[in-house]
Amino acid sequence: MMNLNELIIGFTEVFSDESKLFPWEITGKLKLILEKYILKLNADYKIEKGIAIHTSAIVEQGVVLKAPIIISENCFVGANAYFRSGVFLAESVTVGPACEIKSSIIFTNTTIAHFSFIGDSIIGNHVNFEAGAHTANHYNERTNKRIPVFYNGKIFETNTEKFGALVGDNSKIGANAVLSPGTLLPRNSIVKRLELVDQIPT
Repeated sequence: MMNLNELIIGFTEVFSDESKLFPWEITGKLKLILEKYILKLNADYKIEKGIAIHTSAIVEQGVVLKAPIIISENCFVGANAYFRSGVFLAESVTVGPACEIKSSIIFTNTTIAHFSFIGDSIIGNHVNFEAGAHTANHYNERTNKRIPVFYNGKIFETNTEKFGALVGDNSKIGANAVLSPGTLLPRNSIVKRLELVDQIPT
């Protein structure tokens, strides 16, 4: 098992029912998880057709939202962002213009700058993705497309073909960097601009 609180402080407080799941199991079931989560939200959220937006959040023009989605207190979503089914933004998350987010959880005070892609991923608190950084979530180039994950000296077989990254708190991802499928970054990681992170050998 993985203790997600080791990478993301407060994870199990927010997603207590999912504390025994692996991260790729969480992202794979995120639509169902959020559909249940929405039922517990209070009157500070405007909820319509599976989309819950806190009254203090700002969502600019041209944003596409596909349910289920939760956008929490004091979040900002820039113009023309695209949220595909299963997106959770915790408090004070900033998503820049023209970003795409899919089946992902993003924790408090994290910034995803413009033109970035976050897919099938879990992103910690106080993380910064500079412009154009991507979490790749699929091995297009490999014959065997199932995604392994390297964690604490051990390789885990996820048995899924869709999983992006788990990024620990306070990490910094440089502009146009790419996190290969199955990337796990500990807290305070730094990925340089234009860097490719690939933790599993071909």
